[in-house]
Amino acid sequence: MGIRDLCFLALIVGTFPWCFRRPFVGLLVFSLLAYMRVQDLTWGSVRYMRFSMYVALLMFMGWLVFDRRALMIADLRNYLMVALIVLVGISMPLGDYVNEYVTRRYVDFCKMILIALFTTSLVDSRKRLDTLCWVICISFAFYGVKNGLFGFIRGNPIIRGPGGLLGDNNDFALALVMGLPFIHYLGIEATNRRVKTALKAAFLLTIWTVILTHSRGGALAMGVTVMVIAWRSRVRVLAFAGLAVGGLVFLLIMPDTYKERMGTLKKGAEADSSAQARIKSWGIAMQMIRAFPAFGVGFNQFQPNYIKFDPRTVKEYKYGKTWVAHNSFLQIWSESGTIAFAVYLALFGSTLFLLARVRREAASRYFTSWISNYASMFEASLIGFMVGGMFLNRGHFDLVYHIMGMSVVFARIARAEMRSPVLHPERGVRGVRVLVKRDFERKPLPGFRPA
Repeated sequence: MGIRDLCFLALIVGTFPWCFRRPFVGLLVFSLLAYMRVQDLTWGSVRYMRFSMYVALLMFMGWLVFDRRALMIADLRNYLMVALIVLVGISMPLGDYVNEYVTRRYVDFCKMILIALFTTSLVDSRKRLDTLCWVICISFAFYGVKNGLFGFIRGNPIIRGPGGLLGDNNDFALALVMGLPFIHYLGIEATNRRVKTALKAAFLLTIWTVILTHSRGGALAMGVTVMVIAWRSRVRVLAFAGLAVGGLVFLLIMPDTYKERMGTLKKGAEADSSAQARIKSWGIAMQMIRAFPAFGVGFNQFQPNYIKFDPRTVKEYKYGKTWVAHNSFLQIWSESGTIAFAVYLALFGSTLFLLARVRREAASRYFTSWISNYASMFEASLIGFMVGGMFLNRGHFDLVYHIMGMSVVFARIARAEMRSPVLHPERGVRGVRVLVKRDFERKPLPGFRPA
């Protein structure tokens, strides 16, 4: 065990008492381990220890002993996540290939949803929401900066993630794309000029890292995410002009390997075996849906059922080849059925609707505010996943559900602030920089009485 392993072990174990005494600290440490995957930066046996499980156990034990508040707050999004757990659980035993591995994966999925639900209980203030967002931001900014600089120094290697769900280059690209809005909007909200500058640099280096993953789905998701950010900007024309200039500069410096990789998008599926495999998997997924419309072929049982619908792949299966849906939405639909798929879509639709509604409420009161920025941040991150998820098998990605849970508490905190009968100065309500003067003089906020 090296020095790095010992330092990491001492750091994480040192947080255990705080994770138990203050469950919110446990949530922060759990998020750091999940998204930054600090354990994967070590080299020895520490790398394979299940610190996330230990932290989660301490966090929930501390919640039972010291906190005892409700596990989640009452909200449509939370009920939909619970319904998704139930429906996916029903589909699992109905499949023909239930084993220990499938059961373990379902338990992991339940843990993801549980953390998202628990977040809605623990994050009960603006300060806690800020802190959790900063943990996620720093986690992805770290890898964006680290790998972006590595790419400049070592040429144009194919960048892969640290490990776990982020190990594959495509999954890593999608996670970084979802982290881009956090880096951008927290940079806007930062009051320290050096922090602003650092996050601007991190934003650009993270974009470069996504490019170096050579993920075509990641590139498309990143393009849409950046355009959503530009669309939500107060200087929309200037933002799109900047994107155009940045795109031209990138075309001039684009690596040849990346140019060849992206060129297959124009040539069509016939030019790329990877694209052919995706299209074939989508077709097989649709056959499964038609054959088992109600509850699907069973949670995490896409691969063994693939052979049933394409018997020619039996030999390839014996040699260890794997098949996935290559689409998060078709993954949910084919494995867990139409009802679960409808709940999954309702989760995205209701969360985006909630964020849009809160943004409109804030726009009617403020010229600019932290509320509008945070609504756009969560919205852009979810849209980035929806685009990238069209090409990846990530229907059970923990960050998606976590952001949905954060959106729920964000809406509650934002509305509580907007209903406040007292307008605090800028220092008191950070981010509310300019109040529309005519609204202040002629049309006071409900419940607000000028002194």
